[in-house]
Amino acid sequence: MVHKLYKKISLRKKVVRWVISLFGWLGLAVLYYIGFSFFFDTPVEYRMKHETDMLRREYEALSGRMDTLDRVLANVIERDRNVFRVLFEAEPYELESDYQTQRFNDYEQLLARSNRQLGDEFTEKLGNLEKNLSRLASSYRALGGSIADNLQSANAIPAIQPVINRELTLLTTSYGMRIHPFYKRLTSHQGVDYSVPVGSRVFATADGTVREVISRNSTSGLAIVIDHGNGYQTRYAHLSKINVSRGQKVHRGDIIALTGNTGLSLAPHLHYEVLHDGMRVDPVHYFFMELGPDDYQRIMKVARSGMQSFD
Repeated sequence: MVHKLYKKISLRKKVVRWVISLFGWLGLAVLYYIGFSFFFDTPVEYRMKHETDMLRREYEALSGRMDTLDRVLANVIERDRNVFRVLFEAEPYELESDYQTQRFNDYEQLLARSNRQLGDEFTEKLGNLEKNLSRLASSYRALGGSIADNLQSANAIPAIQPVINRELTLLTTSYGMRIHPFYKRLTSHQGVDYSVPVGSRVFATADGTVREVISRNSTSGLAIVIDHGNGYQTRYAHLSKINVSRGQKVHRGDIIALTGNTGLSLAPHLHYEVLHDGMRVDPVHYFFMELGPDDYQRIMKVARSGMQSFD
């Protein structure tokens, strides 16, 4: 009887010892797993990190391509605006305000899409944009060739101011109805007046041929008319000295005369006109080689502040 009891107690101790050992090994296994996981990645974690690195590299590559396309697109837009100015002799229209509502709606739709959808659409649109830019670049190369072939015609468009006017303050009378300094009534002033000292340099505003040199007594005083071809002519009046002769070829920027106070003139100034197909037009619209949009608005404000002309 005592022997059987002893066997039961011994068996119970063995079971307890075995359970304790089992929990001990399980604890060591858990500690080992935690330590291993802390210092080493599991296959799943390694694969996920590897995929994350690949996605990060692809994102950086796409971002680089997008930045390049943004720069190319900005250059294309600026070249397009310059072509618009040359062809239509005016500033391009700003249509951004017409699309604000549409852009807001598009933004709301983007927020409703998943990241995967946005990524797929972005990749597709990026590829299409690259193809379109490639075609557009080819078109611009062809257009550049055409512009080079017609450079002489472009140089014949009056595109600069006839005097040095960096501060934009010398143009004192603009095109339009102005009070005549001697008749004291509103008359059509068909050019612009620059208030400059006698002897200031006068520049040809485009390539052309001197059509007329007026040196006899007239209300315009000493004056020059230049024919630029393509229907364009420019006229410079109230000069003190003329440096060109009739029939002479001139280029944009050549000094053709010095300003004065000759003829029917209130004070020393230069009267400048632009004619297109025989009609006098506002010369300020032809200063696009010198004036940006802000400068254009500023010179128009300065010019319109004076209601009396100088001639």
